Amino acid sequence: MPGHTTPEVASVHDLSATRSGRAPQKRSTRKVSWDAVRAGCVVLVMIYHATHMSRVTHPELTPRLVVFPFQVGASLLLVISAYFAAATIGRGSLRRYWWKRMARLVPPFVGAVVLIWLVLRFLRPPSWQEPSGWDLAHHLLMLWNWKPAEYAFLDGSHWTVPLQLMGFTFAAALFATRWGHGNKIVWVLWAAVLLPLAQWHLRITAAPETYRMLVDGFGVHRWHLFVAGVAIWMVSTRRLGRVHFAVLLASCMAAQALHNYVRLPDGQLDCDWGSTTAVWIGMLVLTSVACGPDWKLPPALARGLTWFAGISYCVFLTHQTVGYILLHYLDTNGVPPVLQTLAMLTTGTLLGWALTRAVERPAHDSLLRLYDRLAARRQSG
Repeated sequence: MPGHTTPEVASVHDLSATRSGRAPQKRSTRKVSWDAVRAGCVVLVMIYHATHMSRVTHPELTPRLVVFPFQVGASLLLVISAYFAAATIGRGSLRRYWWKRMARLVPPFVGAVVLIWLVLRFLRPPSWQEPSGWDLAHHLLMLWNWKPAEYAFLDGSHWTVPLQLMGFTFAAALFATRWGHGNKIVWVLWAAVLLPLAQWHLRITAAPETYRMLVDGFGVHRWHLFVAGVAIWMVSTRRLGRVHFAVLLASCMAAQALHNYVRLPDGQLDCDWGSTTAVWIGMLVLTSVACGPDWKLPPALARGLTWFAGISYCVFLTHQTVGYILLHYLDTNGVPPVLQTLAMLTTGTLLGWALTRAVERPAHDSLLRLYDRLAARRQSG
């Protein structure tokens, strides 16, 4: 929308133009700081599962000497996904943008699920339940996202995958309309934060099952994480005023706090303030990374972070359930808990690297070539 605004005015401009009206220039170099925060978030997820959730889900394991009980990494990964969705959606064909995201996310998810199912089927501890073919089908269809009590997870880390698929799909659909451009996009962002907040009292009480299924299935109580990512990108590119951004991010932080409330058996409300505060700090760190200069790191460290960030999605997909099985066998053979944790992190990294090399990259490249061939055929026909 044309008109003069100052940096502090809470205004939003078209996603394809800066406040000054000039098209944003593409950066010539990759910011290693983004690789660092993405890698750090995945490592936090792995440590959380290895030191805390492993004992929650399998209390027979020896107590961990060092425990990281904060659920923070996966939430921040959704913020990062939304940031890059906003940063790249205006580049090239919208259909190709959507197809590229699906080609990146779906094949490694399928590969990881099949791998985890096979490991559970043939290498699980004797006391663990044997997964059936139906369990494999249900997990591939992500039915646990809608009815987790009826359809069990093969790997609990995968809860983020359907949210990302829906997020990228919604972003593409929104960008194809006038609501994905100009000042209207900010109304969408505020609605995505305020509507779930207005329903929080329903979610925290004994809501009807249909309502719960829809709210959880569409990830309504996590929409604020996507809003935070888009808002961070908008303020970093001067499409959103700083004051407006601060208010919007504070609202996202409030939504995260309410999300972490649970009702105890005695009826009292309790909040996981440790995880909440960690996500708040993470949002500020991501804002600093987006708005500030790239980090100056030693070349060897920068290369290592870039390498790990490149395999981080597959590491995220493969580390948890396989890692728990590894912890069980190491624990029964007297391996110290600290070494168990290191073994789980190492195994997750190796599996993630292998899945990236064998599935993610070749499948992504093949599917993009297929799309380009079909697109060229449509144009020539």
